[in-house]
Amino acid sequence: MRRIDARRRRWTRLVPVLVGMVVVVAPGTPLRALAGNGPSANAHGGPHRVCSDAAPGFAACHSIVSSLARGQATNTNPNAGYIPAQLQSAYALQAASAANGSGETVAIVDAYDDPKAVSDLDTYRRTFGLGGCTVSPPAATGCTFTDGATVRKVSQTGTTTYPRGNTSWGQEISLDLDMVSAICPRCNILLVEATTNSIANLGSAEVEAASLGANAISNSYGASEFSGETADDVNYNHPGIAVTASTGDSGYGVEWPAASPYVTAVGGTSLKTASTARGWTETAWTSAGSGCSAYEPQPAWQAITAITAVCARRATADVSAVADPNTGVSVYDTYASFIFGQSGWLVFGGTSVASPIIASVYALAGNPATAPSRPYANTTSLNDVLSGSNAGLLGCGNALCTAGVGWDGPTGLGTPNGIGAF
Repeated sequence: MRRIDARRRRWTRLVPVLVGMVVVVAPGTPLRALAGNGPSANAHGGPHRVCSDAAPGFAACHSIVSSLARGQATNTNPNAGYIPAQLQSAYALQAASAANGSGETVAIVDAYDDPKAVSDLDTYRRTFGLGGCTVSPPAATGCTFTDGATVRKVSQTGTTTYPRGNTSWGQEISLDLDMVSAICPRCNILLVEATTNSIANLGSAEVEAASLGANAISNSYGASEFSGETADDVNYNHPGIAVTASTGDSGYGVEWPAASPYVTAVGGTSLKTASTARGWTETAWTSAGSGCSAYEPQPAWQAITAITAVCARRATADVSAVADPNTGVSVYDTYASFIFGQSGWLVFGGTSVASPIIASVYALAGNPATAPSRPYANTTSLNDVLSGSNAGLLGCGNALCTAGVGWDGPTGLGTPNGIGAF
C-alpha cells in the first residue's frame, strides 16, 4: 500500500509539470513528429526538417535545422554557418546591402507566434554589426533599429493579439527574419503571423501583408498541389509587390504557392567557397523542389524554349539561392529551447533560406513592380548553376530536375549576381 501511495504522490507532482508543457502542434502533425517540434528531436543525428508534413488544406514550413552535438544544449558560435558578410559576398550584394533598402519593407508570412522573434533578431543584428534595436530589451511587438529601419510583428488581422506559439514555426520565423537582415539590413521588416498553418489563414496573412505596405513578401512554406489552388492564387496576386515562395525540400516535385504564376518560385543550391574569380561555386541542391505544375497555366514570361520543351504549364523554379543545410546559414533562435533545451546559434538550410534572400534582393533593387517576370528579362546578372540534380529515385530525364546551361528546374535561371536581374 505504501508503494502505491508513493507512486500516486509522484504522479501528482508530475501532472502539473506535464500540463505546463503543452505544445501547440500544427494540424496534420503525425504523432511521431511531436518530438520534431524543436531541433533537439534529432540531437544526435544530421539535419532534419523543422515542420512535419501537413494534412490537406494546410502547409508545412520549409526549414531544415542541423542538430547540435550529443549533450550540447547551447551553441555559442555565431559562425557555425554562413553569416551576412559571406552571403552578401556570394551574391555580389555588398555595395547594395550597404547603400540600398531604406524605406523598403520586406514582409514575412508565417504561421503561429514566436514570442522571441524580435529579441532574437536583435541579437542576430547586434552580433554581426547590422544595428540592433534602440531599446533594450526590445518590445515583443517590434522595434526601431539604430539605422532607422524597423521590425514590426502583427497577426493576420493586423493586430497585436497574436496566435498561439509554436516552436517549429518559431524556428522558421527566426530564419526568415535573420535572412532579411543579412541581405537588406536597411529594410523595414514586417512579420505577419497567421492564426494556423491552414492555406486559408496563410492566404489571409498574405493579403494583410500587402495591405500594410510591403514592397516584397516572402513565403517559406508549401503544400502539395491541389485541384482548387488556382482559386487561392488570388491571395498572392499583388501587382507592384514582389512575392516569393520556396519550392520545397523534397526533391523533384511541385508545391504550391510556389507554383502560382503570381510569385517568384525560389529553388535551392549548395554553396561553397572556391578558388575562382567569384570566390564561390554552386550546384543544384539534391532536395530542392522543382517540376511542371499539374494545374497552373504557363505565364507568358516562361514561354522560353528551355521550359516549353519540357513543360506546357507553370514550371518551378524561377531563381534560387543557398538551401543545402550542409552549406547552411547561421540563425539565432531561443524560443525552441522553451521546451527542448536547444538554444542559441543554429545552422539552417532548406528553400526557406532562399525565399527571404530573393525577396530581400528585390527590395534592394527597388523595382518590385517587375516581379516575377523581371529575372527572365536580364539573365546576364545571374550566376548560372551548371551541375547537380534533384531527381532522386523518381527521375525526370530532362531540365526539370537536372541543372545545366540556362534555365533548369532546381535552380531556375540561377542565383543573384548583384541586383541587376531583380
